[in-house]
Amino acid sequence: MPDWAKEIRVAIAPLNLEPMQEAELVEELSQHLRDRYEEMLLGGTDAEQAYQSLLKELNDGTLLSGLRASLRGVHPPLPLGKGQTEGLSTGIWNDLRFGARLLRKNPGFAMVAILTLALGIGANTTIFQLLDAVRLRTLPVKAPQQLAIVRIVNSPHCCNGNHYSPNAALTGALWNLLRDQQKAFSQIAAWAPDRFNLGQGGEARYADALMVSGDFFDVLGVQPLLGRLISSADDYRGCGAQGAVLSYPFWQREFGGRSEVMGSKLALNGHPFQIVGVTPASFYGLEVGQKFDVAIPMCSQPVFSTKGPLMDNPVAWWIATVGRLKPGWTVERASAQLDSISPGIFAATVPGQYDAIGKKDYLSFHLGALPGATGVFGLRRDYEDPLWLLLALSGLVLLIACANLANLMLARASVRQREMALRLTLGASPTRLIRQLLAESLLLAMLGTIAGAVLAQILSAVLVSFLSTQQNPIFIELTPDWRVLGFAAALAILTCVLFGLTPAIQASRTDPGVVMKAGGRGATAGRDRFLLRRTLVVSQVALSLVLLTGAFLFVRTFRNLTTLNAGFQQDHILIANFDFSPLKLPQESQMTFKRELIARTEAVPGVRSVAETLIVPLGHSGWDDNIDIPGGPQRQDVTFNRVSVGYFRTMETPLLAGRDFNQTDTPQSPQVAIVNQAFARKFAGSANPLGMVFRDTEKDRTYQVVGLVGDSKYYELREEPVPIAFVSFSQANGPEEHSTLMIRSEEPLLPLISSIKRAARDINPAMVLTFNVLKTQIREGLLRERLMATLSGFFGVLATILAMVGLYGVVSYMVVRRRNEIGVRMALGANRNNILLMVLREAAILLGVGLAIGTGLALAAGTAAASMLYGLNPRDPLTLGAAIAGMAGVAMLASLLPAHRAATVHPVEALREE
Repeated sequence: MPDWAKEIRVAIAPLNLEPMQEAELVEELSQHLRDRYEEMLLGGTDAEQAYQSLLKELNDGTLLSGLRASLRGVHPPLPLGKGQTEGLSTGIWNDLRFGARLLRKNPGFAMVAILTLALGIGANTTIFQLLDAVRLRTLPVKAPQQLAIVRIVNSPHCCNGNHYSPNAALTGALWNLLRDQQKAFSQIAAWAPDRFNLGQGGEARYADALMVSGDFFDVLGVQPLLGRLISSADDYRGCGAQGAVLSYPFWQREFGGRSEVMGSKLALNGHPFQIVGVTPASFYGLEVGQKFDVAIPMCSQPVFSTKGPLMDNPVAWWIATVGRLKPGWTVERASAQLDSISPGIFAATVPGQYDAIGKKDYLSFHLGALPGATGVFGLRRDYEDPLWLLLALSGLVLLIACANLANLMLARASVRQREMALRLTLGASPTRLIRQLLAESLLLAMLGTIAGAVLAQILSAVLVSFLSTQQNPIFIELTPDWRVLGFAAALAILTCVLFGLTPAIQASRTDPGVVMKAGGRGATAGRDRFLLRRTLVVSQVALSLVLLTGAFLFVRTFRNLTTLNAGFQQDHILIANFDFSPLKLPQESQMTFKRELIARTEAVPGVRSVAETLIVPLGHSGWDDNIDIPGGPQRQDVTFNRVSVGYFRTMETPLLAGRDFNQTDTPQSPQVAIVNQAFARKFAGSANPLGMVFRDTEKDRTYQVVGLVGDSKYYELREEPVPIAFVSFSQANGPEEHSTLMIRSEEPLLPLISSIKRAARDINPAMVLTFNVLKTQIREGLLRERLMATLSGFFGVLATILAMVGLYGVVSYMVVRRRNEIGVRMALGANRNNILLMVLREAAILLGVGLAIGTGLALAAGTAAASMLYGLNPRDPLTLGAAIAGMAGVAMLASLLPAHRAATVHPVEALREE
């Protein structure tokens, strides 16, 4: 590559330029000639011929004639030079290479721009990747678009009975008739999730299991990695403990990926199952966010229960279904066929224990088909709306980042005015100049996108671990697919246009004559360019206020929930679950065994009180039945809980009237209940509820109210107090093979667990134990709120910092632009305080306009978050006021440094620059 510097200095010597101007022109013309030289070589011109041709253009004045005219204030549009043509791809490639050289020369600018884009694009890609995994990605099975889920579609609160999982849609009787009468599916299968203990006594070690019908893997088109999968031959009534299929991660984790595991035994709740196969690594089941460890035939369910097969229980809702549509069938056509057979199916399966109203409701149900390509979603119900909202918030962060970069590009364009003027003088068109600057912006956007994509992979994994708990680990496939890659590419193009186009257009309007005559100082930016920079800062302040307001709302919501009085004391309570089914106790001795268990646990050093409960408060599960009140309301839905003596003392729930349960409450004595205030308000009004009688229509039992306790939360913290009726374990009949104890202790809970384990081993080492801390479990129920508070807070802080940087840049630029004016003012008698106030007043105007616009946007956007707030109005004035005050404080702080710099300008030095 020829070195053009010497030849250029000889050619421009007659212009008698100042040394600084000469150095700049040598650099610019050298770049121009290098680009021309490379283009000619790519076009097939011999190297020596290309050199001589360009040297002739330089020496005969073709290139310099426009430059001389420009220095006289005339700038005719001249051609770029002889033979100056280039293909689009070649030109873009050259533009990108030139842009890369400029970024290498300005590493500080490049690092700030790339880091800003990486944060904005990384945040957006992270949220979109989770949305893609939760909402958009199809199952990794054969032809997932042909799959459909069958469930009751016309009743959002179906159905009375026992529900075993969120996706449970059918009873055994409904499944059997559906399988026989449906005509829409070439194959249809059922499954039900469960958990089984892998250990033999002591603390439990659970495996997540799928109980599946024989056609399950055939319907999905899953092929075994090793051995075979469950088939129709494995699924027959009374099959007992037969074959088990392992998932790939479980096989690797528990058996080291050894093929010799085939044929060996796996103990599930103490029952031996023979391992017959392993599924592929890509298959995780049908529920996004969850994975399975082992699959067993559905017919094996009775071996785990002493209460009879769930398949024969008419009110056990435990089965989910999936079918593969026949060729030519659509989901809509399948729904129509299922709707036509629904009356007969429900008429043939009416539970005998339903009353007349319950039977009428049951007969109104209809089956339908839903698209199954993306599986079933427990995770979607909880996180789809928050993720869409977080994507919108991260989009605002990206807009603020682009506004910040546009301001940087405008400032950089001001510094590069001589370069732009020279290129225009040499014949470059404004369009060519815009293309060059957009290529530089595209290069920045590409580098920022690559960095953002890498950051997104890290942040996505962090967010998944954030949402996971020890009791409920979340499994999400985070490998980027075409949607994620397309989203990142679209962001790259969008950001390039957003922060690059306007500065490029502004730079292309440079007046070469004015710039060249301005000498080494450069030209002063026009009023329109400065107005644009002000507009960008105002938009940053406005959008940042929206994000900061949202952050305050979600942080305050999380605080409201964590400090809420739930009606009981959450601290210092250990939840201990004892499974004594391995003991095979006869039914008549189970109650005695539980009383002994409570007594032995209460005797453990450090334990203050112990009580048994059927439903753990705020565990998102419950028991509700309809009740009738003689002479009063009929068929009223009420939540129930079964507790032991001392439960209210252990939970520190106040007993307001009447008595607690005691040992005189036996199965032979009249059934008694203790109710909460919400129950009393609804059914007794202002009267004392003690002595009130009600009948549980589902269990056909009549209770008399003997006590009144304070309201407490039942399902979740957000709910209003619901009517609760507490009944006593000491009056319960029926087999009981487990016990959940609430243990209150002022001692550290970790050593307490060890003590309780020793006490359990002394009673019987075959018992299976699990432990949870009540407060931790309640906090884990607030993961969605914590996610919103954390991420919105992060976005709000990031946006505020970006807006602060933008305002600092504009005020600093204004100080430089008005330096001469400031010198004149000080020479005429203005003191430093006057100058300081003048600059701060300019910043305050920008801030005030931005806050006014941002307030309107924040009030309008508040309704989108209303359903996720608690204890707050989305237009809460205190929250909005705090956001405005915070934004104003950091913005004025950002303006103070350039204002102070302006106030310390020496008037003689400023005037000398004129």
